Amino acid sequence: MAHHFARGLLVLTALSVSGCAAFSPDSGMSTVSELTSQSINKDVAFVRTADGAGAVDERVRHLLSRTLGVEAAVQISLLNNKGLQAAYNELALAETDLVEQSLPPNPVFSISRIAGNGASEIERQVIGDILALATLPFRSDIARERFHQAQLRAALATLRLAADVRRAYWRAVAGNEMVGLLTDAKATAESTAQLAVKLGETGSLNKLDQAREQVFYAETTADLATARQMAASARERLARLMGLWDGGLDFRLPNQLPPLPRRPQALPSIEVDAVAHRIDLQIARLELNALAKALNLTEATRFVTLLDLAGISRRTRDPEGAPFHEHGFDVQFQIPIFDGGEVRVRQAAETYNLAFNRLTERAVNVRSEARDAYRVYRSAYDIASHYQREIIPLRKIITEEMQLRFSSMQVDIFALLTEARQRLASLRGAIDARQRFFLAQSDLQTAVNGGAAPTPGGDSSTTIAAAAPADGGH
Repeated sequence: MAHHFARGLLVLTALSVSGCAAFSPDSGMSTVSELTSQSINKDVAFVRTADGAGAVDERVRHLLSRTLGVEAAVQISLLNNKGLQAAYNELALAETDLVEQSLPPNPVFSISRIAGNGASEIERQVIGDILALATLPFRSDIARERFHQAQLRAALATLRLAADVRRAYWRAVAGNEMVGLLTDAKATAESTAQLAVKLGETGSLNKLDQAREQVFYAETTADLATARQMAASARERLARLMGLWDGGLDFRLPNQLPPLPRRPQALPSIEVDAVAHRIDLQIARLELNALAKALNLTEATRFVTLLDLAGISRRTRDPEGAPFHEHGFDVQFQIPIFDGGEVRVRQAAETYNLAFNRLTERAVNVRSEARDAYRVYRSAYDIASHYQREIIPLRKIITEEMQLRFSSMQVDIFALLTEARQRLASLRGAIDARQRFFLAQSDLQTAVNGGAAPTPGGDSSTTIAAAAPADGGH
């Protein structure tokens, strides 16, 4: 009996194993790579060998050999960021859970011997968890849903990193442009302050006007120091996100933000696109499906949570008689007297309802986030374009006219300097507006395909808020 039971158990186990999951060659990275390529057209790599690490290092060095663009910075981070590699390690661990949940429970073999007064008894048992075997297809299906969730979470981590790199890149480049602008402004302010001191010594300039010119120089110097510190911090954050060690920290960034695109994107169906493509929504849908299957499994096994079947073979030797064999079986199961499974069913049902409400809330929020991101994007484009088309050209005309009037002695030096301070304020506003546009462009992409939501207060401008009064102090 035990022999036949063991053989039957092995056959049942073999049939169960035939449908089990096996380890994939890339630990599930194909899905991550496909989603990343579709969303941001970038390559990803799960580095697990020395050859793979060498190939990544070579490509990173090639990308760093030229002035760094935003797309190159994103690509470097996706290849070189160790935090992202850790997220891929978590995906590989999730695959081990999938394989483990897809395997049937190992049968247990036990043997015991009892002897005394010349008699002996040997008993052998093969024990199998019948309930675990019966529910194996359901548990394996749930495990596959969980693993697909893990793949989407890895893809989401990839897109979040890409979004963070874009924002850090635009802040770093805007910081460089602001430093260059304030460096020129400081040189002009220093010359003006020295001129004011000389005029004051001759009595041609009163103490109030001297103080006005000197405080402008002092404030510009402080603004430049602040801008340098902010630019350095933005560069360091970008270096961290790209995972650069000492050898790559001398990367080159542009000194100016690129010009605005000729026209903004028109996205009339942005809400539909966001609901269809947001990875966080896909993860929530998979979680709901997995919980629904888990709820069905819980309801199916609510009364029986333990069902073990054992085949028994016993050989007894008695000195007063011939040895004899006994065969039989043993069944163990729970009697649902006190716990009829209602608690587990209620817990599974409420967990499912919680996930359903979370998914509904997430879908509502995604639509709102997409609409808001597009409005901010269009507003930022309009403001930056207004600076580019209207304010800066007008400031240039005013400066040229003031220089002509100064050359013909129609205005004095102080009127010219007042206009220089006002032009500086406009140029700083234009840099700030362009930076906000490129940040809004990154957030718009994030709102459609998923990724990191902007941190509260995290998108503050790298430019310095203080600007010269409209009248320049005069």
